[in-house]
Amino acid sequence: MRTWLITGGTPGGFGMAYADAALELGDNVVLTARRPHLLDDWAARHGDRVLVHPLDVTDAPQTHQVVRAAEDRFGRIDVLVNNAGRGWYGSVEGTPDSDVRSSFELNFFSVTQMLRVVLPGMRERRSGWIINMSSVAGLRSVPGFGYYSAAKYAVEGLTEALRHEVAPFGIKVLAVAPGAFRTHAYASFTDEAVSETVDAYLPLIHSVRSSMIERDGRQPGDPHRGVRAVLDAMNSPTPPRRIVLGADGYAAVQEQLTDMVAELRSFEAASRSADFPPYSPRALQD
Repeated sequence: MRTWLITGGTPGGFGMAYADAALELGDNVVLTARRPHLLDDWAARHGDRVLVHPLDVTDAPQTHQVVRAAEDRFGRIDVLVNNAGRGWYGSVEGTPDSDVRSSFELNFFSVTQMLRVVLPGMRERRSGWIINMSSVAGLRSVPGFGYYSAAKYAVEGLTEALRHEVAPFGIKVLAVAPGAFRTHAYASFTDEAVSETVDAYLPLIHSVRSSMIERDGRQPGDPHRGVRAVLDAMNSPTPPRRIVLGADGYAAVQEQLTDMVAELRSFEAASRSADFPPYSPRALQD
């Protein structure tokens, strides 16, 4: 029986889907949320196998508190799912500085904080799983979501390095990159005012906002099916480094990588020409 610590437990999202899947496996779950009272009914159905704990992942002392509570209740943390996050829309030039910093605090630095609090126990036991929820936007940047994309690109880079660093301790690491999934991620955009500071980008930003609002509730991805795909990947003989979720996400990433390889090959000669000429003793003699 394993214990899962899952951040971002908003009802209807990936956090809840992970929690339900873990419970179906017979595991214990620590599910966190900024508004834990929204999980009261869900927690009541599962009794002692569930611990719901308040957590603002950008608050470092709270991350230590939730890990201590999880270990006090269940003895250990076997799987960490870094799921908490959200998007901010705005142009690269015109997004307010406060939004830029908030985006990175939530979507990147909170991930590093959770890792640093949970990893010591996993290293000591020489086992564990880290699931970092990235995004297709972390593999193919989205106009109007430049800083969200940048934070998810950072999560991708961090996860790649982490995978190699913790492998000697028996810890496995997986990046999960969903496309458009039917969570409540787009719902908040309806009531969120546009804070773009450069008028020239307002048509783009209003178009992005309208598109997200129109797609809310019609995203093709099913979070529960997505989590089952993640569990299958974790249980495979050779787990992947990353799994992209959703047909739309797969198509977008495939196109991105195909274009990158084609461009790389087109400029291969230019790339190789940047090195010093090969060492030649004869050339020195001449």
